Amino acid sequence: MIGGILFDLDGTLMDHRSAADAGITAWVSARSPGHPRLAEAGALWEALEEPHLAAWHAGECSWQEQRRRRVRAFCAELELAVPSDVDAAFADFAERYRRGWTAYPDAAGAVAASAAYRLGVLTNGSQAMQEAKVRAIGLDGRVGPVLTGEVLDGHFKPSAGSYTRAAAALGLPPEEVLLVGDDLAKDVLGPAAAGMRSVWLDRHGIGRPPAGFPRISSLAELPDLVTSL
Repeated sequence: MIGGILFDLDGTLMDHRSAADAGITAWVSARSPGHPRLAEAGALWEALEEPHLAAWHAGECSWQEQRRRRVRAFCAELELAVPSDVDAAFADFAERYRRGWTAYPDAAGAVAASAAYRLGVLTNGSQAMQEAKVRAIGLDGRVGPVLTGEVLDGHFKPSAGSYTRAAAALGLPPEEVLLVGDDLAKDVLGPAAAGMRSVWLDRHGIGRPPAGFPRISSLAELPDLVTSL
């Protein structure tokens, strides 16, 4: 029986990819108008996100240092001069990124339809930024606590501890919680290994989930799925 639902944030409730792509493209354009690889900027920036965030999650560097590393690596890839003030350069990107923060059209309805359950957001970003995103997309106070590794004793997805601690934050055992998200490793397989139920949100029609895991293409399908579990 499902008693609680945890939503992933980026790629599930908020369109992180569109905001990041627009932000980094504008950032490059401002520094190098007409750059020959401008069309690649979004994909190159995306490729740098996971390894540098993973280094922060592992305690190998600070939150701010992983940002600096991303800027330096990105500039090296595009043969751009590394800014003299790397922190200010990332802050410039971050402001452009924030302008694009929007909820997916199906997010608010899915959250409203799930109000009978204990709700929460389980996400891997920094606590302050992820809380700001939830406010910006109009879900503050509607989707439960925002839970990141910073409030889960340093456990980030796909660490088993992130799921068990998130379930505990809802006051439920893992087997009574459903995690909904777009990342197969972090939002589907990871929670399952910790005893939590999970569903893959495949917005882009990537393909079939691993055997035994449900798949939805829109959050609008979530209410019917939950009642069938």
